[in-house]
Amino acid sequence: MAMGTLQLDDRAPAFNLPSVDGRTYSLETFADKPVLVVIFSCNHCPYVQAYEDRMVATQRDYRDRGVQFVAINSNDDRNYPEDSFERMGARAKAKGFNFPYLRDATQTVAQAYGATHTPHLFVFDQERRLRYTGKIDDNWQDPSAVARHYLREALDALLQGSAPTDATTHAIGCSIKWAH
Repeated sequence: MAMGTLQLDDRAPAFNLPSVDGRTYSLETFADKPVLVVIFSCNHCPYVQAYEDRMVATQRDYRDRGVQFVAINSNDDRNYPEDSFERMGARAKAKGFNFPYLRDATQTVAQAYGATHTPHLFVFDQERRLRYTGKIDDNWQDPSAVARHYLREALDALLQGSAPTDATTHAIGCSIKWAH
């Protein structure tokens, strides 16, 4: 269902989505942030669940350096009711999300980005050009066994004004659950 996935140097597609915190967020909401990390996420996927604490920790570690995370749930909630907006709010609260958790009920944002998995990351520079896409690190099951921290490496490179060494990795996780 996803169209083509964004390629390096592509601009971030616009969005205007409701968040579990009661606000609505758009790309412009984060215009002052030098780096924006868009994560296609959800509640039910075991890969996402394994990464949630790492997502919170990475946002915490990089917030003061101008990095902003935003998670977007585009999954069909008719066939996957655990991904409903109400349950998203409960999940964000239970896990202590320190970033907006948005609902893409029409799935148009996921299609515009070409998101294929949860989690699927898209990291943009100040001009909102894609500089890294893929996965968080190289071991979703065991945080203590991670050898490559792809997201942190990309963030460090961008904050130092250079391009990430590995700008594209293969996103792993559950497939986006498209409505039929």
